[in-house]
Amino acid sequence: MTQATRTGPVPVPGLAPRLFVMLGAPGAGKGTQAERLATGLGLLHVSTGDLFRTALREGSALGDEVRRYVEKGQLVPDALTVRVLTERLGQADAQAGAILDGFPRTRAQAVALDALLSVRSGRVAAALYIEVPSAELVRRLSSRRVCADPRQHVYNLVSRPPRVAGTCDIDGTTLEQRPDDRPDTIRARLERQLPPMYEVIDYYADAGVLHAVHGERDVNEITDELMRLALRAERRD
Repeated sequence: MTQATRTGPVPVPGLAPRLFVMLGAPGAGKGTQAERLATGLGLLHVSTGDLFRTALREGSALGDEVRRYVEKGQLVPDALTVRVLTERLGQADAQAGAILDGFPRTRAQAVALDALLSVRSGRVAAALYIEVPSAELVRRLSSRRVCADPRQHVYNLVSRPPRVAGTCDIDGTTLEQRPDDRPDTIRARLERQLPPMYEVIDYYADAGVLHAVHGERDVNEITDELMRLALRAERRD
């Protein structure tokens, strides 16, 4: 395992020392499970996507830096992402701990997170990985439909179908598939996104904190297993 350096990060007063990391490909359901675990464990649910949107909305100095990348359609650099996360975890409601959703996305981010926690003698308690085959991910992601209304109400033919096939429940307009949701486009996107995720998975496997669960089951069964794994990690501490 690559050891996180203890030189560099500035100590953050009150930084939550113990975290759970939620891992999974787009369409695996990690956002839903992160919310459920956060509620069940009494921890903060931290989504990096939400953090970026909040920073942009509040117009903070960090938000202005994030905006420069978002407006160009570029990924926010690792160093800036870690700064945004550090600021959030230093707030009072994060002191009991947090479930991280959408971070780390790269091995470099995982190393930076360990370095961040090390200044408070903390660590990642467990990395919880929802494993779903690529073919199933494509099926789930390509099942998204949006209505023709300007508000674009979103449905999923697998997990949230409309009451009447092809028709929006709210305004009665026709449901359509976006170009980005077509199978070939999704496969190309996954080919770019999955390799960095697998490096993060290997990183936490080497650290001995990775726990994988099968994601092709009832959502409640997955929640129950993830909760058992999280509580077991808590007891080991």
